[in-house]
Amino acid sequence: MAFWSLFEVASMPILEVLLLTGIGAVMATEYFNILSSDTRKSLNKIVFVAFTPSLIFASLAKTVTLEDIISWWFMPINIGITFLCGGMLGWIATKLIRPKPHMEGLLIAMCSTGNLGNILLIIVPAICTQGGSPFGEHSVCKSKGLSYASFSMALGSLYIWTYTFQLLKSSSLRYTKMKETNDSPQPNKDTNADEKTQLLDGETQEYIDVVVPLSYSTSDGTQIQPPSLHQGLMSKDEKEDGCLSSKLTDILHSVLKELLAPPTLGSVVGLIFGATPWLKNLVIGDDAPLRVIQDSVTLLGDGTLPCITLILGGNLIQGLRKASIRPLIIITIICVRYVILPMIGIMVFKAATNLGLLPSDPLFSFVLLIQYTVPPAMNISTMTQLFNVGQEECSVLTMWSYLAAALALTGWSTVFMWILT
Repeated sequence: MAFWSLFEVASMPILEVLLLTGIGAVMATEYFNILSSDTRKSLNKIVFVAFTPSLIFASLAKTVTLEDIISWWFMPINIGITFLCGGMLGWIATKLIRPKPHMEGLLIAMCSTGNLGNILLIIVPAICTQGGSPFGEHSVCKSKGLSYASFSMALGSLYIWTYTFQLLKSSSLRYTKMKETNDSPQPNKDTNADEKTQLLDGETQEYIDVVVPLSYSTSDGTQIQPPSLHQGLMSKDEKEDGCLSSKLTDILHSVLKELLAPPTLGSVVGLIFGATPWLKNLVIGDDAPLRVIQDSVTLLGDGTLPCITLILGGNLIQGLRKASIRPLIIITIICVRYVILPMIGIMVFKAATNLGLLPSDPLFSFVLLIQYTVPPAMNISTMTQLFNVGQEECSVLTMWSYLAAALALTGWSTVFMWILT
């Protein structure tokens, strides 16, 4: 493939995202006022509950089989490595850059969470149909590419709606708690304050020794013994055991809640239907008795990317007006996603090839490599909207990341195909 042909293929999905983002930004301006803040929040909930799980289910149930899941066992490991390495690099970046508290989780998420679905669904089949593609006959390549991209999207959704969702949720809770603590009333530290106000200042109080009697008498002459040390220790141990069991229950409840999130359920159910032939035959195919379900779910899923991108554009208007992001943060995310992670991906690919862990299909290897090079996931914007923290900053960071992705994807795609051929 010529460089400019590859550049056109790699940049086309990025340009589509930027174009839809611009439309969403225009719709959110005061002149049109179609995508107001409340409208974006409501639309975002619809995307979370209906559109995203429908897209994942429809794609998986149609293209993935049990044999594929078994033979592609290295892909979930590869995606896990992208999240692990990106998360570690993002955590190191937060310690060095020290962004604002509400930006810490967002920075780590941007570094660790790539767009493992929508971008691949466009790029991989497009490369297959280009003249001079090194991946074989066009129709066969396109069919396999769609299967690889769909499986990647499902696995990416599982990671995103468990790891990234919990990461941004925890970051949001910490920031909210910190904000509430800073907004709470502080003790009066005025040196001219009177005796009553000085009681609020714990620094000026002195320690007072209190003598506790071994027993004391009540008005009816009975003796009351204070609680013994042994009783106190038992009570403390019981409280610790109760606290530990309560924490374990909360952790299990939190994990179950994340696994029951609609996008995660869509991934699991889609894999089950794709891997079970009789279930697949119920909904997939022209002769399937319940094919209307697949048609309806596909129709819902087709609205996922446009709605997410329009919401992103609406948030972008506020971000350009309000968000103040240091250029160093933008440069850090671009370096992690488009310089360091692709180099890590090449090393992982070389190691897996030498160990004989990968199938012989070069297109499968290409998908594994490109997973290290994609821009941040669009679902991060959905999560920031759900938790009401960092929406504007997320939009600005996404805009710059996708602008840089046009060149980065083209360059690294050329390098990856040169390695594979």
